[in-house]
Amino acid sequence: MAVVLSKDLSRLGRNSSLTGLYINFTFPKYGVRYIAINDHFDTIDPNSTDNDVAGIKNWFNEFFAKDTSRKIRAVQKAKGEQGIPLTTNVPFGYRKDPEDRTKWVVDEATAPVVKRIFKLCMEGRGPMQIAKLLQAERVLNPTAHKRRDGIKTPSPETADPYHWNPNTVVHILERREYTGCTVNFKTYTNSIWDKKQRETPIEKQAVFYNTHPAIIEQEVFDKVQEIRKQRHRRTKTGKSSLFSGMVYCADCGAKMRYCTTNYFEKRQDHFVCASYRSNTGTCSAHFIRAVVLEELVWMHMKTVISYVTRHEAHFRAVMEHRLQLSSEEAVRGYKKRLAQAERRLGELDRLFIRIYEDNVAGKLSDERFALMSKTYEDEQAHLKVEIQTLQQEIEVQERQIENLEQFIQRVHKYKDLDELTPYALRELVKGVYIEAPDKSSGKRRQNIRISYDLMGFIPLNELMKEETA
Repeated sequence: MAVVLSKDLSRLGRNSSLTGLYINFTFPKYGVRYIAINDHFDTIDPNSTDNDVAGIKNWFNEFFAKDTSRKIRAVQKAKGEQGIPLTTNVPFGYRKDPEDRTKWVVDEATAPVVKRIFKLCMEGRGPMQIAKLLQAERVLNPTAHKRRDGIKTPSPETADPYHWNPNTVVHILERREYTGCTVNFKTYTNSIWDKKQRETPIEKQAVFYNTHPAIIEQEVFDKVQEIRKQRHRRTKTGKSSLFSGMVYCADCGAKMRYCTTNYFEKRQDHFVCASYRSNTGTCSAHFIRAVVLEELVWMHMKTVISYVTRHEAHFRAVMEHRLQLSSEEAVRGYKKRLAQAERRLGELDRLFIRIYEDNVAGKLSDERFALMSKTYEDEQAHLKVEIQTLQQEIEVQERQIENLEQFIQRVHKYKDLDELTPYALRELVKGVYIEAPDKSSGKRRQNIRISYDLMGFIPLNELMKEETA
């Protein structure tokens, strides 16, 4: 006969239902004898009085586990609400302050690697490309760094300490802690029996700002998150363009595809409207060579940078006026729609009560009630999403003047820029829109429109006219 031996019943398990299942069904089914030494429990003697109280002991064991878990969660909740970091694994780029273990300080050895990863992403490189580049340059991965410094880490040691997993790069690019904030309650578990970590919605996470030195500026972090959403990939040739994911058709709004082959010279690489190329729309042949696009964008950016740095006061005054006019009109429209949505949401609540009462009184059948309830619930869910979106749009419009100041500060960083760089492009420009070619003069003339980050389209021609007037 097989025998299972434990110190006491709690060592077999603290889930009373599961422990009882093993003792009363599983073990007898397979002819297994179970002994709990300290509790004087032995399944070979089912008539023992100690066996009779085993169920009560199992219940107390479960109660003790739940009570302990409840107290630990209460302590963690109190710490988390005070802004004390709950994670025991300090993010790569930081280390614990020797004088206060609840604080983080910048690790001078690894922080430059974090900055480099964000810089490469700003230049248009994806996680896979960044990982390969770091591995080629023989940069120690986070696990190897911590093990070398004698820091405990749950991550398994890699055979190659210079191997970088793309998921590690993604994790670094998405960690808000690099902006100097502490983020608590990012995950949760359903119960003490279900240990699976689930992600807490962002709006329910606790964020405490300026709790430690920032490695990455907030603006750069936000820009990287936008770039990450674009998910552009290299072509099969391995080539990529610094404009990948940023070029759109001015007429249909579709992305412009980057086209190249191993047989193309640099001047032959081009962008073409995706809907035209795939014959999925009615758009015309919007086409532009990559070298021409680079030249036009650089000329426009250089002119904007020069104008803003030389005529900052005038640029600010003109753009403030334009932003206020457009913002006031947009906010009025958003607030009007918001009021309508909130009013309709209130009406739906009253309708719910009315159809419920009609159903209880027998005036409305259960089938009809279920159908109407589903319809109202779907409309409510749609309205709640719309209300949240409208509130966010109103906040964005109200921050327009603040965005203007941020844009001017960014431009001043590049006042001495003498060539177009991927980093400068992605920090200043949000999108480039390619118009249909103009052939009215007998020659092909290509126009583009540039949407600048935080600002949108800048009326450069109008500003230049006012300057010469």
